[in-house]
Amino acid sequence: MTPSAPATPAVTTAPPNGTTGDGSRRVRARDPRKAARRRQLGACGLLMAPFFILLVTVFLIPVGTAVWLSFFSEDQPGLGFGPERTVFVGLRSYAAVLNDPTFLSGLGTVVLYCVIYIPLMVLGALALALLLDSGVVRLRSWAQLGLFLPHAVPGIIAALIWLYLYTPGISPVIEVLGKADITVDFLGVHTVLPSIVNIALWSNLGYNMVIFYAALQAVPREVVEAAVVDGAGPVRAAVQVKTPLVRPSIVMVAMFTFIWSLQLFTEPMLLSQSSPMISSRFSPSMYIYDAAFTRNNYSLAAAAAVVLLICTIALSYGVTRWTSRVNSAEEATR
Repeated sequence: MTPSAPATPAVTTAPPNGTTGDGSRRVRARDPRKAARRRQLGACGLLMAPFFILLVTVFLIPVGTAVWLSFFSEDQPGLGFGPERTVFVGLRSYAAVLNDPTFLSGLGTVVLYCVIYIPLMVLGALALALLLDSGVVRLRSWAQLGLFLPHAVPGIIAALIWLYLYTPGISPVIEVLGKADITVDFLGVHTVLPSIVNIALWSNLGYNMVIFYAALQAVPREVVEAAVVDGAGPVRAAVQVKTPLVRPSIVMVAMFTFIWSLQLFTEPMLLSQSSPMISSRFSPSMYIYDAAFTRNNYSLAAAAAVVLLICTIALSYGVTRWTSRVNSAEEATR
């Protein structure tokens, strides 16, 4: 017998990297969740890009420029006969602003303006929206249009119209009141601030009313109907049912109205041409304008602008935190 040859062990060779056994390329499996996540991030970045571009262009760059200008000032050596040079002054401009009684007086005027204007604006716009939502007013669309039209008038034009109505000798309103033996000086010491409030109310009341009315349209009708079935009248349903449900809109309108009020400028600037009761530094914004374009003190104007910005951010943050705590406390008690 012939001995059989020893069996040769089978050797398995791995295919090259990236190929299968038959030589075809192997396709790596991708995680679909990661791919979807990358697509979402790309879409978010594309949609948010215009916002960040505008944020940097119209807010961060101007704020950074104002901060930089506030730390430098123009100085003329040699008793004012030498060439101007830019020198670092540190916090000197901020100290001058905070120690200037006219700037502090302007802040006080704006605070008083907010105390009068914001409640009238919020309550008035809310009352008009509730009235339109109740169905009592006929021709609702025309009423909304009529109330909103003053907001379409530019602020400068609106201030000029009211300046004409406030000026003695040419105002038909003052003439009619004079025939009734009623003497009113709309630009007097004690009436000039209410006159400015009246202009702002006329311009912005309809705009905020539209915001409240849109929020009221989202209130579930079955909630209001249930309140009516329980015996709530129109006023009680409006105050105790509808108003709490539109509280976020009320907070938003109050916040924006507060921010705009701190920037009070157009109305007093135009009225100052006819009333000596309104100085060139009546409000912080007018103080900034006077420092920059009348006194050519850009460092002082920049410092005042930064102080006004810090006050606006701090007060807005405080109001937001307070409303958040109130909402949290109410939800905890439910």
